[in-house]
Amino acid sequence: MRKFLTIAALAMFGATSAQANVACGGTFSSFINNMKNEAARKGYSQSDINGFFASARQDPATLRADRAQGIFQKTFVDFSRSLISQNRMDHGRANLRKWDSVFDTMEQRYGVSRGVLTAFWAFETDFGAFQGNFNTLNSLVTLGHDCRRPELFQPQVFAALELYKLGNFDPVNSTGAWAGEIGMVQMLPEDILENGVDGDGDGVVDLRRSAPDALLSGAHMLSELGWHANEPWLQEVVVPSNLDWSETGLNHTMKVSQWERLGIRARNGSLGSGNMQASILLPQGRKGPAFIAYPNFSVYFEWNKSFVYVTTAAYFATRLEGAPVYDAGNPDPALSAEQMKALQRKLKSHGHDVGKVDGILGAKTRAAVQAEQLRLGLPADAWPTRELLNRL
Repeated sequence: MRKFLTIAALAMFGATSAQANVACGGTFSSFINNMKNEAARKGYSQSDINGFFASARQDPATLRADRAQGIFQKTFVDFSRSLISQNRMDHGRANLRKWDSVFDTMEQRYGVSRGVLTAFWAFETDFGAFQGNFNTLNSLVTLGHDCRRPELFQPQVFAALELYKLGNFDPVNSTGAWAGEIGMVQMLPEDILENGVDGDGDGVVDLRRSAPDALLSGAHMLSELGWHANEPWLQEVVVPSNLDWSETGLNHTMKVSQWERLGIRARNGSLGSGNMQASILLPQGRKGPAFIAYPNFSVYFEWNKSFVYVTTAAYFATRLEGAPVYDAGNPDPALSAEQMKALQRKLKSHGHDVGKVDGILGAKTRAAVQAEQLRLGLPADAWPTRELLNRL
């Protein structure tokens, strides 16, 4: 069986595959039978269906990994310091030099800066060294059967089936991350089908073993997700102490020129174009690090939904391109996981939509915190403090 995707095959994946039509839950065997029936309805041969699903098994380790993402409860400072090691900095710079011509092509073709993909490459697989040992098919069918996010994972099962039909997926031996991502920059099967690029010119797309293929495919995906070519994404700034904190956060934007008139200054270099829309991002409130987030920053959330991961990846990209270490400041102490859950429950009781009560400071919780800070006359910087928790 070939383990690569030909360029001609990329165009063969129909849009009808990207749908979740099978009921989640119930017995796993019934679910697999229903997935087989759905595959037949989509036009796959019985031979392909039987060969693809023959080894499919429910994977409890995948469910445990899905439920245990406590690392995202860390603050930005703690999370970024744990991920951005000197070893990763050194290896990142070495890879920037090694693949300089590939990055030149990437920037010319897609307008995605080299630091952006290098940061993902580092965080996702340590530059290809650790690409995951979860059986990809088992992870995908397990998460497609689970009722938490079947609409995300069932289409990926059928995308993997398409890869199998094209000779680019081994149901028994294909491995990757617990959520079904494959290759050096960890792309889901559907993303591989839609955005795979032959970066090394050998006529096939191999994201597991070819760095040029992986990097250009990742850049292509970001471009398709809405990346603004040759524009910045995140930049550290210095903010005045009298800034109206209620105007900060990703849910508030204004032109860069307006932020400049309010006293926002780049800590290093100069800010982006004055007409560009941007937000002021305070990951740990007004006393911690401060960044200006440009429109490209929002594209990061199409790659990963975690605020702390996205901010760290975007910041690391700037570091790889020469930005200094951020000024950590002296932020107020973070709430514990249990205190964060208590805060989320209180925010819900006040009518705010914070999503799941999970102890993670995500976008909805930040917006609710800021609204309550404003109502209570506290500095509305969206950073939850013990004072806010007590006042609520």
